[in-house]
Amino acid sequence: MSHGYIPLHNRSKRDMSYSSSLVHKFLHQLQHHQQQNPIATKWELPRYDAADEADQQVLVSQSTPHVFQLGTGASIFTSLLIPAIVSARSEIVFVTCFWAPSKTLSAMTDALVKLANHRRHPPNQEPLTVRICFSSRSVFQKLLHPQSRHGYIYSPAEWQKKLGLPDPALLEEAGIRLQVKSLFFLPFSVMHPKFVIIDRQRAFIPSCNVSWEPWLEGCVEITGDAVTSLMSFYALTWEKHLDFRKPLPTSHSSRTSELQHELLDPRHLIFVPSSAHHLVRPAAASSAPLPTLVLPSSHHQNPQFRFLPWQQAAKPPATPLNVAMLELFEQARRSIYLQTPNLTCEPVIAALLDALKRGVHVTIVTGRNMMLLEQLVTAGTTTSWCLRSLVRRFKKLCTHAAHDLESGDPGLGHLRISYFHPRSATKAGKRGSQARAVNDAQMQDPEEEEPVHSHLKLTIVDGEYTVLGSGNMDRASWYTSQELGVLFHDAAFAESVREGVDLVLDQRLSLVFDSGNN
Repeated sequence: MSHGYIPLHNRSKRDMSYSSSLVHKFLHQLQHHQQQNPIATKWELPRYDAADEADQQVLVSQSTPHVFQLGTGASIFTSLLIPAIVSARSEIVFVTCFWAPSKTLSAMTDALVKLANHRRHPPNQEPLTVRICFSSRSVFQKLLHPQSRHGYIYSPAEWQKKLGLPDPALLEEAGIRLQVKSLFFLPFSVMHPKFVIIDRQRAFIPSCNVSWEPWLEGCVEITGDAVTSLMSFYALTWEKHLDFRKPLPTSHSSRTSELQHELLDPRHLIFVPSSAHHLVRPAAASSAPLPTLVLPSSHHQNPQFRFLPWQQAAKPPATPLNVAMLELFEQARRSIYLQTPNLTCEPVIAALLDALKRGVHVTIVTGRNMMLLEQLVTAGTTTSWCLRSLVRRFKKLCTHAAHDLESGDPGLGHLRISYFHPRSATKAGKRGSQARAVNDAQMQDPEEEEPVHSHLKLTIVDGEYTVLGSGNMDRASWYTSQELGVLFHDAAFAESVREGVDLVLDQRLSLVFDSGNN
């Protein structure tokens, strides 16, 4: 593939500041796995050749993060994503996993209607292309979904009734060219990434879907070369023949720009407030672009289940995201912070135990009883069971700690595990309290959403490497779903994100295990 990127060896020292360790090992591991399993990687969607210099430039990039927004999905959409969408001049690429009737969908439709009404006057303006892509709408839709990489394209006649979108006639009159497509592969291969690209200049990577759940979510806005990498990822998955390098039209009447600018006023758009709403402006946003890895993970239809108790867990597919995460865990020297909706992936648990053996401190924030049926179907286990196993294996390591200290080993790292709960639930650790927590959250200010679960996907290693995106630390994300992660290498950015998350998590955590108190 030819993407017109600067060859890796010609990049500046700033671009390569982290490549001598993490990036070179990452690319080496990726190349090794692809050489060992050429048939397995041939059918990946999308497929990246780690030995190809052009493909390397898609993965190894740079970006400038501008904001990191925390809140519920509806609050993030209505405060950050939808205002960005209505500011688009030529093109909107909107990719999500789940699409359902919700406050978010109502706010999106309302914004598109208002944008269309403003665009109808004056006439003869440049068209606005809107591409909406998703994977899951219902169980029935997934069971009957075409098993083709071409997916299913929704006709304009289906937009209102099935998807809750505006009248096609209104959009056409306003010069809004809408395309809607879905992809799904049985049995479990959802397209799980979530990202929004505006005019091929700005990109947003949220953790939230178009859905009704009031969960804690996060979203980062970036500009820079990584946006082109995301456009490449979009084209390879959703629109193979799209020439994403072609410049977009820039000529617009002043009246159109003025009307679109007015839509950014909150009085013209729906806003859903949240008690967890918090905006972080990273310290790195005013500095040079950050070294960034764009880390796709192809879907895989074979879940590689091991049903017999004496069978070892299958190795996860060697996708860019999986390889980079395992390399990060292996290189960790001081600390690993992990926030994930679920933790059911055995290779991740094994990597955390190895890090603890090296003296690395591990902090885990996850959910209690979140999407239990999905966990059982896709992993054959639950987060609670896996955490009990992790603690049991850690305690077994502790029995050898004294001997290891005498032999010069640095000793075990500190392990701390917490469950997320709504701020109003003060006793979320007791049986039955999760239901009470949800009820308490619903009894708060009805205008303000309180998150009842954490759906944020965040990894911070050694206070320097930050990974955000769609990938969970569960078996589905590591073995079957298509995913997308973005890794930023910058200590100031990591510190800003962690401080914002800690602020939002205040009074929303129940301690499960702390090796410092055991």
